[in-house]
Amino acid sequence: MGLAQPSPPTAPPSATDIQGLFDRIAPVYDSLNERLSFGLHRVWKRMAVRWSGAAPGQQVLDVCCGSGDLALMLARQVGAAGTVYGVDFSAELLAVAEERAGQTYSVSPIHWVQGDALALPFEGNTFDAATMGYGLRNLTDIPQGLAELRRVLKPGASAAILDFHRPQGWVAEQFQRWYLDALVVPTAKDMGLTDEYAYIGPSVDRFPTGPEQVALALQAGFGQAVHYPIAGGLMGVLVVSRYDRV
Repeated sequence: MGLAQPSPPTAPPSATDIQGLFDRIAPVYDSLNERLSFGLHRVWKRMAVRWSGAAPGQQVLDVCCGSGDLALMLARQVGAAGTVYGVDFSAELLAVAEERAGQTYSVSPIHWVQGDALALPFEGNTFDAATMGYGLRNLTDIPQGLAELRRVLKPGASAAILDFHRPQGWVAEQFQRWYLDALVVPTAKDMGLTDEYAYIGPSVDRFPTGPEQVALALQAGFGQAVHYPIAGGLMGVLVVSRYDRV
């Protein structure tokens, strides 16, 4: 998934509602991401790939892959001997991802899989590294999503989860509110997606803070979890590692 994340119109949303939203915004998803982040989302995603620890020859996973940005970056990271799986529940976004992959040279195979982040269609201990970009905030059960991510990682493997972050400090909070209200919502309105994006602000307000995400990850069984605020605290990357406790 990318920066331009629609937020459901009601709380709590159903999985069907969220799936429908992503299917509807799929045709303009990439252009919105580029406009709303001024292109910086690619820098943040490269940071997530690096923090995931993905290395040449590995089998890696991108959960909530959306239109495929992170999966394509992972493919370059793992190289010809590696394998990438991109999972999303939106068939429309997966179609965009597959088309993009066909137009982009990739030395490693990428498998696009329609699936639920709360019940990943893989055996346990499968992946050497994983990423998730702007997906955790939209899960209907964040603890379950973290537990599933841990289940499919191999012992010792890490995952990097990029998403919005509730900034600390009045100035940063006001800037984020201005960004959401004055840029995100009007841009979405211009593209006929007012309903899909009008509630992005409340979704950020509901999203656990960095320390709360760390606590949830440890409760899900990860042996280590660190949250890194980036972009002046407006975004954050949660890096989790599976170290099985003896």
